[in-house]
Amino acid sequence: MFQSESVGSQATLHRFVSAKQYGENRMNFTKAIIVGAIFLVGVTAWTQEWPKVEVGADYSYLRFAPSGPYTKGHSLNGGGGSLVYNWNEYLGLKMDLKGYTSSVTGFNIPANSTFPSGLNGNVQGNMFTYLFGPQLKVRAHTNVYGNAFKTLCQPMVGNCGTVKAPTAEAFAMDFGGGIDIPINKTISFRPVQIDYLLTRYSNPFTKTNNQNNFHYSVGVVFTLARGTY
Repeated sequence: MFQSESVGSQATLHRFVSAKQYGENRMNFTKAIIVGAIFLVGVTAWTQEWPKVEVGADYSYLRFAPSGPYTKGHSLNGGGGSLVYNWNEYLGLKMDLKGYTSSVTGFNIPANSTFPSGLNGNVQGNMFTYLFGPQLKVRAHTNVYGNAFKTLCQPMVGNCGTVKAPTAEAFAMDFGGGIDIPINKTISFRPVQIDYLLTRYSNPFTKTNNQNNFHYSVGVVFTLARGTY
């Protein structure tokens, strides 16, 4: 009888030790999983990527607002492309090239000291802009970016009746922003970019040289190279 109780106590002690070892092994396994997950998250954060070089193509609409009296706004349609080099995921340097053409717009200037018999006719213009400046971008599932104060020198060619087409170059400043929606790691869709474009074409008749213009574009962006931390 005493021998039987001793064997039973040993069996109970063995089960207790086995259960304790199982619990310790399970706890160690759980700790290993947690440490591994933290390590993987750290590696992912350390190797985070962002587009290093981006090339864009777009359709653009420009509402040009002449500063002189008796003039009307001109709607110009066109398009172009851009090249962005990003130093990091937030800051980049952008080059933007666009060309536009306008529809024919009529004008009528009543008789005055400058035009004693008045003046009327039609005008049509073409514009090419080349811009350089910084771009700030907040990257998420949808990327929001802003183009900050890009400067340009832009030739413009127009015609008015039989008068020789004039040309002009002017300083301008651009400020605006837009949204990029990533489709995959290479292609993003840009549904909207809206900019305020200040141009400074001089007007010899009114001595004014500031025009406040509206710009909208839609297009696609291609990532050619990626950077990592």
